[in-house]
Amino acid sequence: MKYLGLAAGLFGLDYVCKERIEAQDPAAFPRDAQKGGGKIRLYRNHNRGFCFGFLEKKPELVRQLPLVFTSASAGALFWLLTRRGSRTGEKLGFALLTAGALSNLCDRLRRGYVVDYLNFRIGILKKVVFNLGDLCILAGSLILGVTEFADLGKEGFGPLRWPWQRRRSQE
Repeated sequence: MKYLGLAAGLFGLDYVCKERIEAQDPAAFPRDAQKGGGKIRLYRNHNRGFCFGFLEKKPELVRQLPLVFTSASAGALFWLLTRRGSRTGEKLGFALLTAGALSNLCDRLRRGYVVDYLNFRIGILKKVVFNLGDLCILAGSLILGVTEFADLGKEGFGPLRWPWQRRRSQE
């Protein structure tokens, strides 16, 4: 239940942040975040495509594809939550991935674009504007990747498997 609570909380937090950004005058952006020490800037960007505006000229694909992937992520999370012995890394990874994907999907379906508002003034990240959902997707993907590579080290290199395709000896 804690993973569903985490996903719901992160979804809600991103939703509130996006609503607050959208409610402000566009002329107030970009600006430094109050407690960011000059390392965090706030923007009010509307992304009608995927990352970096990719496929923005194909709005129906940009709406449908996230629906499929969000459903798959949520399905994997619910499946893992019903299984005994599912690892924390998998549950956490899919909870983060689902929270971020659902947040961005709701934006796409409701507004027709995703609101991006965070910019980290560090290295190459200076050129990218994120939202909390994007960061959740990134963190969840990294956690799932690390979890899967840790499994490869234990099982030896062979065909990659979904979490529900593990060898019987692990269950």
